[in-house]
Amino acid sequence: MWWIKAYTGRHRLGLVLYLVYVVIFALVMYLYHLPMEAMEYAAGLCSIIGIAVCLVDSLRYRRKLEELGWQMEAIKHGVERFPKPADKQEQIYQELLQVSRRECQRKVANLLKEKKDVTDYFTLWTHQIKTPMAAMGLLLQQEVSGEEAHYNQKRQVKNELFRIEQYVDMVLQYLRLMDSINDFVLREYDLDSIVRQALRKYAPMFIRKNLTLSYEGVEMKVATDEKWMVFVVEQLLSNAIKYTPSGEIQIYMENGCLVVEDSGIGILPEDLPRIFDKGYTGYNGRSDKKASGIGLYLVKEILGRLGHKIYADSESGRGTRMKVLF
Repeated sequence: MWWIKAYTGRHRLGLVLYLVYVVIFALVMYLYHLPMEAMEYAAGLCSIIGIAVCLVDSLRYRRKLEELGWQMEAIKHGVERFPKPADKQEQIYQELLQVSRRECQRKVANLLKEKKDVTDYFTLWTHQIKTPMAAMGLLLQQEVSGEEAHYNQKRQVKNELFRIEQYVDMVLQYLRLMDSINDFVLREYDLDSIVRQALRKYAPMFIRKNLTLSYEGVEMKVATDEKWMVFVVEQLLSNAIKYTPSGEIQIYMENGCLVVEDSGIGILPEDLPRIFDKGYTGYNGRSDKKASGIGLYLVKEILGRLGHKIYADSESGRGTRMKVLF
């Protein structure tokens, strides 16, 4: 009988102690030359009572084991219910199991949410990247004559290729940020070098949109991650260029903050508090029909992990100021 073996193993300390006490009593009575009949009679009565109690308790222990076995099957169907605890120890074990189950459910829910977020983003990303790819295909199919027409076609293809590179870079950074193991390396860097790396990448966009850039360099060293910080500045520049039809974009330092200011269409007051939320595009994003609502979310997440902060100040129709506080 498997349950007798389990019960004996659970109460082996008590059984061993009982035998030790019997031996001690017998030894003491023997050494003092006391009659052993009394000892034998008492030991026999205690043994009978003990066996009866152990038998009843072992049957109850067997029922509890069987009930727990049924609960193991019930867990698969989500209808489990713990038996009433026999003592404080069992109550604590049940509470530990419940806490563990809730934590497991929370982690599973987070994983499912992350999976859904990644799926939704890749769905949107696929639709976004199809547009420049289709545009490049049409441009390459066109037969052009003349040096100027060929130059314009080449410039348009480069523009669409740049957009594809943006989308690919965005999705790579998104996946890296979602990974539980990140590659942030904090060192002291020259902020001017970081800004100029982003400006060199977006210089053709300034030229194509005929935008004026005002930047005279910044004399400041910051403890940050160069690769991630360059991506942040690129995203701020990308948004500034995208939503500035004409005018000027300024980059300067103000009270320890790196400011990227544009003279574009600005942000509506009701949209401003939510522009860093994941997937939120606002009025401007819905009008553009190409916004993913991921760029500024990534910016805030990256800066938060680097120990920096970002603030937005905007007025509809009068431009936007993005301020990064180190």
